[in-house]
Amino acid sequence: QVQLVESGGGLVQAGGSLTLSCAASGRTFSTYSMGWFRQAPGKEREFVGAINWSGGRTYYADSVKVRFTIFRDNAKNTMSLQMNNLRPEDTAVYYCAANERGVRITTTRDPDYWGQGTQVTVSS
Repeated sequence: QVQLVESGGGLVQAGGSLTLSCAASGRTFSTYSMGWFRQAPGKEREFVGAINWSGGRTYYADSVKVRFTIFRDNAKNTMSLQMNNLRPEDTAVYYCAANERGVRITTTRDPDYWGQGTQVTVSS
């Protein structure tokens, strides 16, 4: 069982920045592929971005490209999502996810583990 815990959510004005963090309990974190998803009220959970086991490759949804950046620190078992130029439509609960086999995360069917989520609210 792998435990993922998100933190860093909060309220921010449009145009502002926020950084989310995900801490993992897995002893083989450095082999996991990781990803971020978000879910707004009344909507399906959607892909935000992903990062491979080494951090050398990243992937982003078109809606967040350029504005968001994913990075990881395998020595600390953490992954982060740096969000810049936030918009009201970015408001959602953000979830950390992991695939322990190192398979690229693209859809909600790919993760083996999920965090509990952290709320991000962007005011206009």
